[in-house]
Amino acid sequence: MFKFLFKKENLIESLIYKYLENFQLTQENFTKAISSCVNGYNCEQFNFLFNQTHKYESRADDIIDEVNNLMYGKVLMPESRGDIMNLLHTLDKIPHYFESVLFIIKYQQLTIPEELTMDIHALLRVSIESCKLLSRQVTFFLKKEAGIRSLMNIIDTNESHCDHIERRIIEKIFKSDIDPFLKLQLKELVIKMGDISDQTDRVSKVINILSMKRIV
Repeated sequence: MFKFLFKKENLIESLIYKYLENFQLTQENFTKAISSCVNGYNCEQFNFLFNQTHKYESRADDIIDEVNNLMYGKVLMPESRGDIMNLLHTLDKIPHYFESVLFIIKYQQLTIPEELTMDIHALLRVSIESCKLLSRQVTFFLKKEAGIRSLMNIIDTNESHCDHIERRIIEKIFKSDIDPFLKLQLKELVIKMGDISDQTDRVSKVINILSMKRIV
């Protein structure tokens, strides 16, 4: 019986690692998709990367369903089950934000003006860096390694930096001679991109709390 439970615990852990690998692939395709419309819109390339991002985002949902089904087998204590599922569901909001950003670009047929490209790249770079740090944080949590709090502090600093970049971009948008309707579209896009770093910060804090609960 105990061997059976231990095997299921290992399976849950392997599924979380599988989720993190998928999370990285989602990030990579999302980043390439944004680059394809910042550096001169390439419709064919963007659509391919949009579909790839959607594919990996959907796969992430499937992995979470697998973990959830295992949880019903009572492999962990009820509180631990709730903690793991809460972590995965908060983490999974990030791929949904990736997809939401690409939806705005695709269905509103947005082209990012050249004067905003450097700032958009900066916002994207810092956000994706936080996503990578978050994956490391989850790995540290699973392996019960030190360093979770220091990673949380870096992610928190990145989130503040992204807020600053976001405000700077929006200010540039409304000071420009861009068409008024396009200004509103771009503002929506930038705010949605800013949601990525906001959510990484939230998830990071959840992981830190879970690690402290484990010590107590």
